[in-house]
Amino acid sequence: MPMTLGYWDVRGLALPIRLLLEYTGTSYEEKHYTMGDAPDYDQSLWLNEKFKLGLDFPNLPYLIDGTHRLTQSNAIVRYLGRKHNLCGETEEEKIRVDILENQVMDNRWQLIMVCKSPDYTLSCKIVSVGADSCLLPQEKLKPDYLKGLPDKLTLYSQFLGKRPWFAGHKITIADFLVYDVLDQNRIFAPGCLDAFPNLKDFMARFEGLPKMAAYMKSSRFIKVPLFLKASWTGK
Repeated sequence: MPMTLGYWDVRGLALPIRLLLEYTGTSYEEKHYTMGDAPDYDQSLWLNEKFKLGLDFPNLPYLIDGTHRLTQSNAIVRYLGRKHNLCGETEEEKIRVDILENQVMDNRWQLIMVCKSPDYTLSCKIVSVGADSCLLPQEKLKPDYLKGLPDKLTLYSQFLGKRPWFAGHKITIADFLVYDVLDQNRIFAPGCLDAFPNLKDFMARFEGLPKMAAYMKSSRFIKVPLFLKASWTGK
C-alpha cells in the first residue's frame, strides 16, 4: 500500500520529503491542499480533514504509512531516513546529520521571515527602459539578508570541505535538507553560490543522481512557489 504525503500545493517544507521518497523508490501518493486567496485565505480543504486523519498533532505536512501517522517535517525526514539507513552510520556521521538538521531549519526560517514579512512589500514602481518597462520591488528586509548570506554559506562550505556528501562519503538525510535550503537561497539570490565551488559541486552531484534528475524533470516536481501566500514565492 502506498504511503500518503499531505501538504499544501507548494514546495514549502515538503521538498526534502518528496526527494527522499523518490530517491528511495518508495511507493507514495500526494494529497495536495489549496489555500484560497486574500482576504479570506480559505483553508477549508485542509480543515475539513485535519482532525479526521488520526494524527496526534494535526498539521501539514503529514505522512501516513500504514499504521504510522506522522507530522512535523523533520520527523518525517527522520522516519524515512531510518527506514533506508540514511541517518549516518558512525557516531561522527550521526552528529553531523543532527547538526545540519537543526542548522538548516534555522536558516530556512530566516529566509521565510524575509519572504513572508509585510516589510518585503509587493508595491512596485515602473521603470521605463526604451519601449519596455520592468517592475522593481521595493524591499526592506532583503538587503540585510543578502549582506549576511555569504557568511551563512561560508559555514556550509567549510562544513562540507572536500567530502562528497555532508556527513561523509555516503548520502544521508542531511544532504536532502541542505540541498533544499541552498536551492531556495540561489533562487532568492541568483549567483550566491558562485564563490563556493564545493557547494556548487554538491548541488550538481545531488541533481545528477538518476532518480533526482528524473523527478526534477517530471510534472510532479514543484520547484516554485517556495512558500505559501508569501510576499515573495520565487515565481
